[in-house]
Amino acid sequence: MKRLSPIITSVLASMFCLAGLAAQAQDKFPSKPVRVLVPYAPGGATDIVARIIGEQMRQALGQNFVVENKPGAFGILAIEEMARARPDGYTLQVGNVTTNAISPVIVADKFKINYDRDVTPVTNLIDVPAFLVVTTTNFAVKDVKELIDYARKNPGKLRYGTVGAGSYPHYDMAYFAKRAGDLDMVAIHNKAGASGVINDMITGDTQVSFLNVASTAAQVRGGKLKPIAVVNHTRLAAYPDVPTMAEVGYPDVGTIAWNAMFAPAATPKPVLETLHKAAVDAMAAPAANEQLTRQNFNIVPSKSVDEAKAWLANEIATWKKITSQVKIEAAE
Repeated sequence: MKRLSPIITSVLASMFCLAGLAAQAQDKFPSKPVRVLVPYAPGGATDIVARIIGEQMRQALGQNFVVENKPGAFGILAIEEMARARPDGYTLQVGNVTTNAISPVIVADKFKINYDRDVTPVTNLIDVPAFLVVTTTNFAVKDVKELIDYARKNPGKLRYGTVGAGSYPHYDMAYFAKRAGDLDMVAIHNKAGASGVINDMITGDTQVSFLNVASTAAQVRGGKLKPIAVVNHTRLAAYPDVPTMAEVGYPDVGTIAWNAMFAPAATPKPVLETLHKAAVDAMAAPAANEQLTRQNFNIVPSKSVDEAKAWLANEIATWKKITSQVKIEAAE
C-alpha cells in the first residue's frame, strides 16, 4: 500500500479541519433573522410581549427577531404557518391561552395540521392579569354588585366585548353570567383584538369586558374605563383599590392568561434549548424585566423545554374540562 507523503497528509488534514470549522459556522444557531408570528393585530398583550422579548433575544443572540402580525381564524393562520415552516428554529410563534390551548380544543376540526403532533412549546413566558372593566360612557356602574343588578334589571341589554367567539374573555364572561344567576347578556365580538374591544367600550357600544391590564392602562388612567375587579392571585400594587374576583365572591371566574413561545415540533432539541435559554435570559435582563413588570405581567418562564411540554399538556386538559362545562359556539 502506497503511503501519502507527509505534505499531502498535512494538506488533507488542514482541509478536513477547515471543512469541520465551516460546518460548525454554518450550524451555529441563529445565523440569520428569526420570524416571530403573532396571531393578533399590533397593540395587544401578546404583541407587546413578543416585541419586548424579541428585542432582548436579538441583543443576546445577535440576530433580529422580526415580529409579524397574522390575526384571524382563532389564531390558526399564525399557528399553521409556524408549524409548516422548516423546523430549524427560524420561524416561531408567540401565542396565548386562546390561540394555543382553547382553539386546539374547541375548533380542532378547523386545523389542517395535527396540533398535538406538529407544535411544541419553547417556554411559557408571562401571566397576564386582567380587569373586569366597565365603560364610563353613559354607564354609571361602579362595582360588581351594581353590574349584576343592572344586568338583572335589564335582560338582554348589557353588552360585553370579546376579542372573538371562543376566546378566553368570551368564556370568562359567559361563566361569570352563569355563576351570577344566569344573567342575560349579549356578546359583541371584535376581530381587531383588544384595541377594537376597548374602542367599542369607549364609544359605549359595549359596557363591560374582561381585558388584560396592560391593554387598558391608558384608558383607566384617562378615566374612560373603570376596573371593578382584577383577575389575579392578589391585588395589584398599581391598583390597590381594585378587589380581586375572589374578594367580590367569584374566585373561580376569570382567566389569568398567559403568553408562550412555540416552534415546529420537529425542531432539534439543541435549537429549542438555545431559544429557551435566550428567552429566559431575555426576561431576566433589566430592560425587558422592567418593561414587562411595568405592564403588570407576571414573569413565569418554564424551567426547561420538557417542563414546557408538560405545562402545555396540562393547560389543554384544563380547557377541555372548562369548555365541556360552558358551551359556546365558536364562529369566526
